Amino acid sequence: MTGLLAQRKQALATLTALETAYPEAHCALIHQNPWQLLVATILSAQCTDLRVNQVTPRLFERFPDPLSMAAANAQELEELIRSTGFFRNKARNLIGCASQLVLEHDGIVPRIMEALVALPGVGRKTANVLLGNAFNVPGMVVDTHVGRVARRLGWAQARQPEAVEKELCSLLPAEKWTWTAHVLIFHGRQCCRAQTAWCSRCPVAGHCPQVGVVRQK
Repeated sequence: MTGLLAQRKQALATLTALETAYPEAHCALIHQNPWQLLVATILSAQCTDLRVNQVTPRLFERFPDPLSMAAANAQELEELIRSTGFFRNKARNLIGCASQLVLEHDGIVPRIMEALVALPGVGRKTANVLLGNAFNVPGMVVDTHVGRVARRLGWAQARQPEAVEKELCSLLPAEKWTWTAHVLIFHGRQCCRAQTAWCSRCPVAGHCPQVGVVRQK
């Protein structure tokens, strides 16, 4: 067995153990359609999912679709999302994103990467969230938790999210990409934390080359 095949086999075994440990892993942003998930993901930058979920019910009641958001008063929108942080920039992106959806996509959230990342406020992370969770298209979301845990497990070496995404997509089969992000995020929040990793209770300690390392890798 070649080194790459052995690495892939080991990674899948580790992923299976994580799936068993976190059967409740899922997208934590509450949404009912692709538009709501797009908005929630834009708001989640530098903000907790819990806070976003507290803000979005009132926001979606006021602006239920791209057409209404495109016509939003910036100051009103800023007040509705103020608690998510960076609210002026986020409001500008939301209005710009909604306007572009209306003008170029008939108000429908596109389901291809190239069209998504062309929207204001949407990078590869947000696009992959949409692809995997709204459209069932494999997408490897790389946030700080995914990057940290992937490096600790030896699945990735890079620091930049897009480079980590490429490493993980090369290592794991496409049908596992969306689920991988969910379980790595859960593991990163609940056990493999940035400053103090709880290696003694880690469900994949036997698979991890960094057991006992508590600094961010």
